[in-house]
Amino acid sequence: MKRYNNYRPFLFPLIIGLFLLASGAVMFLWNYALQPVVVGVSALNYGQAMGLLLLSRLLFGGFRMRPPGANPMHGRKSPFFREKWMNMSDEERQRFKEAWRKRCEK
Repeated sequence: MKRYNNYRPFLFPLIIGLFLLASGAVMFLWNYALQPVVVGVSALNYGQAMGLLLLSRLLFGGFRMRPPGANPMHGRKSPFFREKWMNMSDEERQRFKEAWRKRCEK
């Protein structure tokens, strides 16, 4: 269980470094790609680029530490629902399926 402990001292500096690198990329893209195209937009400094990156992560992406499509319950079945399903009669299962089919229709 402890095989992942050897990378922990490097994880926080790596995350900070990636954030600083991404902030530099945001500043570069804003100042050299967006500013010449959009009239009236002023140049960003490094602190403003960090704030813009942080704001965009809060508004659009959140701060999940897993890939966007990853579901923590993927591959696991809840014992409650499995037991409930196993105790249903065929008629109850059919009604359950039909109710969920109606919920998921567009």
